[in-house]
Amino acid sequence: MAMQPARVKFRKMHRGSRKGTAIRGSTVAFGEYGLMALERCWMDSKQIESARVAITRNMKRKGKMWIRVFPQKSFTKKPLETRMGKGKAPLEGWVAVIRPANILFEVDGITEAEARESMRLAATKMPIKTKFVSRHRLTA
Repeated sequence: MAMQPARVKFRKMHRGSRKGTAIRGSTVAFGEYGLMALERCWMDSKQIESARVAITRNMKRKGKMWIRVFPQKSFTKKPLETRMGKGKAPLEGWVAVIRPANILFEVDGITEAEARESMRLAATKMPIKTKFVSRHRLTA
């Protein structure tokens, strides 16, 4: 089951703005190492889930992991070859709005080499450029 909100008050959302850098969620808060976004995107719930699986498989039940992003924005899509008009399209899926400097995942309880490899595997599942960061030195 892909990640999505349990219930929402309004089903169809506006596109909103993706400009600027992340202010909230831009520091390693829970673990020792993290994966930071360097570009902006709408990250699908499937992409988040595949990265989570890659990290947990590499960690082999050692340490702890935190997912710092959640897909709470709905997006709609009209069927192919449909004429303009006739209202807003039905709901297609859920995305998380990612801005540069967002911390996507955090890990703790493993060595830096293991954390680097886990985050490298997760980064291959991402549609954006990312970088490995540590709690004490934010550039790595």
